[in-house]
Amino acid sequence: MASPTTASAALSALREELVGDVFAPEDPGYDEARTVFNAMIDRRPAVIAQCVDEADVVRSVRCARDLDLPVAVRGGGHSVAGMALGDGALVVDLRHMRTVTVDPAARTARIAGGATMSDLDRACGPHGLATTGGRASTTGVGGFVLGGGTGWLDRCFGLAVDNLLDVELVTADGRRVRANADDHPDLFWALHGGGGNFGVATALTLKLHELPEFSIALLLFQPELGPDATRTFRDVIASGPDEASGAVIYFTGPPAEFVPPHLVGSLLCGVLLTYAGAEEDLRKLAHPLLALPHEAEVVGAMPYADVQCMLDDPPGMRNHWSAEYLTGLPDDFVDVYCARGLTVPVPTGTMHTLFPQGGAIGSGPHEYPVPYRDAPWAVHPFGLWEDPADDERCVRWVRDVRADARPWSTGAVYLNFIGDEGGDRVVAGVGETNARRLADVKRDYDPGNVFRFNHNIRPS
Repeated sequence: MASPTTASAALSALREELVGDVFAPEDPGYDEARTVFNAMIDRRPAVIAQCVDEADVVRSVRCARDLDLPVAVRGGGHSVAGMALGDGALVVDLRHMRTVTVDPAARTARIAGGATMSDLDRACGPHGLATTGGRASTTGVGGFVLGGGTGWLDRCFGLAVDNLLDVELVTADGRRVRANADDHPDLFWALHGGGGNFGVATALTLKLHELPEFSIALLLFQPELGPDATRTFRDVIASGPDEASGAVIYFTGPPAEFVPPHLVGSLLCGVLLTYAGAEEDLRKLAHPLLALPHEAEVVGAMPYADVQCMLDDPPGMRNHWSAEYLTGLPDDFVDVYCARGLTVPVPTGTMHTLFPQGGAIGSGPHEYPVPYRDAPWAVHPFGLWEDPADDERCVRWVRDVRADARPWSTGAVYLNFIGDEGGDRVVAGVGETNARRLADVKRDYDPGNVFRFNHNIRPS
């Protein structure tokens, strides 16, 4: 730790050199700058450096090295564990670095490190292109991709990391490194699921795919009809093409246009069927679901970027999430899942979600540290509430969902879906053999574990 005199001089130099703003705890604007998506996170970094370009990132990382400070990286700030912040850390805040450059001829996009999913989707849409993105438009692209990346398009386009072509990185010693299949291939491999352990990703290049049309069918059911709706959705996905995806969701009816007024504030079972194609084909696919008695429906073509906003949640809510990846979706699990759905804390924003996998996820490259690839289904309890008095019941409910699912769990997990659940779960998220290899890469690029505010891989 640097002496107070040295620290003061280094902070003054950083303020002078950085194009972006610098916040210390005594500065106006510091509290706003350290606010993240999850209101349960209250951490006090030593310095927040709001970078505007790669040179600012280099200056900030070198300042942290000079002061012997660990570094946290903020992109979207959407991590449920609050990994964008660290007590006593220097935060490299990338939110001013959001440019997305699309090359329609090459079908690629170069995405700056602070861009959100909405930035990416809105840039690609006019070209009839897209790539696998998260299911919330406010999610940061960098953390999402480096953690693996699942979304509505993964069954047809693969996981986000399957579409990763290049990463521009600033390492712990302030070096600029470009990692791809030809340059630093060991690091490039590690960035396919190893998260933010290896440096600050200032830009990523992703492969894009043609997506001229996108359609959805959203149906709302009374919760007691959840088992029939869930089994029907399961069968539609099993017999449908890879372009089909979606979710089953138990949730409190929000005051939204698609929810009948008499159901607002009530527990509902929703089925969302997404389709990377035309409405006519979606309707044929959705016929078994539409034949079930339901309370409301929204069926039709919709811009993909708009669909990406459907599950957006307001900032400032309290969050606790987890996940289990499943060996299958037999009827006995459906019964357990739906029974737990009847206990969703109401009225809160909590969602009890079930996502299909398969398709291009399972057939994708198996050499990367994403061991949940082969699981056909995932259950994702998403606790979201406003009142701190609900902390205990909502956290307990998420844990109960995990306990329910364990008899059907593969043991693997997508780390972007969980908070800080300990070292064993990090290993489960990358695979035991991969964890050892990742530790070797970590030793080569961050031997001091400067980047530790993440699902941490310690250097070997």
